[in-house]
Amino acid sequence: MSSGTFPYRLVATDLDGTLLRGDDTVSQRTREALAAATAAGAAHIVVTGRAVPWTRHILDDLGYQGLAVCGQGAQVYHAGEHRLLTSVTLDRQLAGLALAKIEAEVGPLLLAAGRDGLDGDVLIGEGYRAQEGPLPYVPMREPSELWAAPLNKIYIQHPTLGDDALAEAARATVGSLVDVVMAGPGTVEILPLGLSKATGLSLAARRLGLRAADTIAFGDMPNDIPMFGWAAHGVAMANAHDTLKAVAHRVTASNDDDGIALVLEELLTG
Repeated sequence: MSSGTFPYRLVATDLDGTLLRGDDTVSQRTREALAAATAAGAAHIVVTGRAVPWTRHILDDLGYQGLAVCGQGAQVYHAGEHRLLTSVTLDRQLAGLALAKIEAEVGPLLLAAGRDGLDGDVLIGEGYRAQEGPLPYVPMREPSELWAAPLNKIYIQHPTLGDDALAEAARATVGSLVDVVMAGPGTVEILPLGLSKATGLSLAARRLGLRAADTIAFGDMPNDIPMFGWAAHGVAMANAHDTLKAVAHRVTASNDDDGIALVLEELLTG
C-alpha cells in the first residue's frame, strides 16, 4: 500500500457499526489502513455516541493516542493523556421538562442516563432494555437518582414504539428544547440543544489546525448525519441506516467487511 498523496488530512470514524465489527473488535486490515493514512499525514479522530467511560478501553486496545469525540460531541477526550479537554452537560431542569412533554404525548418512557466526567456512570432505570455486553452500568433504585449529578445525555425507550417512531415523536414535541437523536438499535438519546457529532468534531479538528474541507467521515446511523454535513466527504457503511445513506457521498462495504479499509486503501493507492 502506497503512502503517497492521501487527499484528506483528517479521517473521522464512528465506532459502533462502523470502525468496530459486530464482535466489538477492529480488524487487522482496518488497523493497517488507518496506520497507512496517518503515515501519509492524516489525523484519525474517533467520533462516537459513547461517552468516555464506554470508549476508553477500545482506544487503549487500539494504541490510540490522539483526540476522540465522545458522547455525541459532548466530550473531546485526549486518549494519550487520558484527559477530558471539553465537556458539555445537559440542563437537568430542561431535560425534566422535555421528558414530561414527551410522556404527555406518547405515554410513560423507559429511561437511562449518562453522567458527566471521565468515570461517569451510566444509570439504567427499571424496564430499560440495556444491550448485553461488557459495558458497565448502574441500576437506578429510584427515579430521583437520575437528577443527582450532572448528565451528558438521557436515553429513552418506549414499551411499544420503535426507535425511529419514538425519535420522530420526541423531536416533534421537544425539538426546540433539546436535541433528539437515534444513535443505534434501542438507543434514542436526549442531548443539549445544538450539540452534535459535528460540533464536537469541529472543536477537535480546530485543536489540530484542521478544517471541514480536510475531512473524510465514516458512519452508520442518523446521529452521523451532522458529521456528514460538516465533512467534505461522507461515507456510509453498507449496514447504515437509510437516512444516512441518503446524505452520504458514497456507500462502502459493511463494518464486518472492512468498509473503512476499502475506501482508505483506494485513496492511498490513488
